[in-house]
Amino acid sequence: MDQHDEDLYEEAELEGISQFPDNEELTISRVERTKSREARYRITFGLHSITVLEDVMIKYRMTRGNTFMKKDLEDIIVADERQRTYVQSLRYLEHKPRTRHELSQKLRQKEFAAPLIEEALDRLEREDLVDDEQFAKEWTRQRMEGQRKGKLWIRQELRQKGIANELIAEALEGISADAEFETALTAGRKKWNQVKGDIKEKKRKTLPFLMRRGFSMDMVRRVVNCLIEEDEAGDPEEDEALLWD
Repeated sequence: MDQHDEDLYEEAELEGISQFPDNEELTISRVERTKSREARYRITFGLHSITVLEDVMIKYRMTRGNTFMKKDLEDIIVADERQRTYVQSLRYLEHKPRTRHELSQKLRQKEFAAPLIEEALDRLEREDLVDDEQFAKEWTRQRMEGQRKGKLWIRQELRQKGIANELIAEALEGISADAEFETALTAGRKKWNQVKGDIKEKKRKTLPFLMRRGFSMDMVRRVVNCLIEEDEAGDPEEDEALLWD
C-alpha cells in the first residue's frame, strides 16, 4: 500500500482489519452474499471477515481457498471504498443531472473519505457523466424557457449549485438580451392580464412580480412600458403618463 492509499485507508476509518494477524497467510474459508441492497459479499478468513462489492471480489479473485496477506486486504478494502464511493455517485445521478459540488456534498453526508470523493468525481468528469459547463447551459435554457426566470435568478441558482463564476457567465451569455426580453414580456403579460383594476394597479403588481423572477430593473421597465402600450382598455393619455422615460 503506497502513502496515498494509506491516507485513504486511515480517513475511511475502516473497522476490523486491524484485528487480522500480520505476516500470516489468510485463506478464504467462506464467501456469501450479504442482505444489503448493494451487491456485497462477506469474505471469511477463519475467525475474521470483511465485506466487499461484487466487482471488487471478482477483480481480486476472492474465492474460497485463495490466500491473502493482511497488506493485500488493506489494498482491497481501499479499492472497495473507492468503488463504493463511485457507485453511490452513480445512484445520485440516476434521477437527475447534478453538479460536481452537489455530488460532493451528498457523498460527504454519507461520510465517504474526501480523497475518495475527489477521485470519484474526477472519474465521472472523465466519463462525461458530470459536466458543470453543460449543466449550467442546460439549466439556464430550462429556467428561461420553461419557468420564465430572468438571468439574475438563474445566476443565483447556479452559484448555489457550486458552478464556477466563469461557467455561469458563459451560460448566461448564451441567452441574448432579446430572448430574455421576450421571456420577461411573456411572463409579464400573463401577470398583467390576471390583475384586476386600472393601469396603475396592473403596473404596481406586475413590476415587483417580474423583479422577483430575476429580471433587471431596466428590463422590467421596458416590459411594463410595452404592456401599457398594448393595453387597449386604458385611456391613451393615462397610458402615456404612466410610461417610464
